Amino acid sequence: MRRREFIAGLGSAAAWPVVARAQQRATPVVGYLGVRSSETDVAMLAAVRRGLAEIGYAEGRNVAIEYRFADGQYDRLPTLAMDLTGRHVAVIIYTGAGGNPEDAVWRPLRASNIPIVFNAGTDPVLDGFVASINHPGGNITGVYSFVLALTAKHLGLLHDLIPNAKTIAVLADATGVVPVKDVREAAAPLGLQLIILIANTEGEIEAAFAGLNQQRADAMIVATSPFFFTRAKPIAALAARHGLPAIYARREFAEAGGLMSYGYDVADGYRQMGNYAGRILKGEKPADLPVVQPTRFELVINMKTAKALGLTIPETLLATADEVIQ
Repeated sequence: MRRREFIAGLGSAAAWPVVARAQQRATPVVGYLGVRSSETDVAMLAAVRRGLAEIGYAEGRNVAIEYRFADGQYDRLPTLAMDLTGRHVAVIIYTGAGGNPEDAVWRPLRASNIPIVFNAGTDPVLDGFVASINHPGGNITGVYSFVLALTAKHLGLLHDLIPNAKTIAVLADATGVVPVKDVREAAAPLGLQLIILIANTEGEIEAAFAGLNQQRADAMIVATSPFFFTRAKPIAALAARHGLPAIYARREFAEAGGLMSYGYDVADGYRQMGNYAGRILKGEKPADLPVVQPTRFELVINMKTAKALGLTIPETLLATADEVIQ
């Protein structure tokens, strides 16, 4: 072998690790910041992947996903957010958006200028995350799930089910979405009294239910909370043990034994977040992607639980249900 060819061969071989590293860097990375857990988010993660697939991205083939879960513990979110931004991911899907844009979670997210796709339960315009629904501006867009706007509907459904109910308990956690003002406004026209129960730990949840032995409630609304969501089965079991008809915002509670749920189509919302993440990877700007507002809401009724509580579900209510669990 000539000396010149040998040296050229050495140069080509040395370049291989550089080429390999460049190819690895070429794979975009999506950050997933979950408020709940990997176990509770299985169905939602599948929906995110479907949304990415609509744009031509498949995890492990041409896109990678970095997962971070807070397991319902809000105080873990700032550290997880900083970890993702430090890894310089291409886009972050954040499942617990809402509240204050200057809180400890949002500060590192906003400072990074990484595009964010959120799932917000409160109005993102009023909260200051986006300039408008149709033209978000900045680097943030996502799905607005109308959590607070459903409070009146939840009360109405309970009223249809138990027309003689006079007192409704509301179980909420202090750091999640607490619809106290909204539920009071919705309860007043129906002449309902409210018992507000705040619980931030498993022990406080049990104590809240136990306290209803002294101040009896006819039914309960369980407010949307990632902390509660990671404990859907225990909460549904407590409601059953105390003979308390309860309504929830997520179908997973009804599937876990809760009486009924009414809320937006969560799977479709997460699919849309995956879709937006894929479109951003393709070069579209969050500023130009309108905040998605769900148009489909689902009512799920658990008949087994209704029978255990001695309730007869009105035919008019059953007729409007999207799913009846027998």
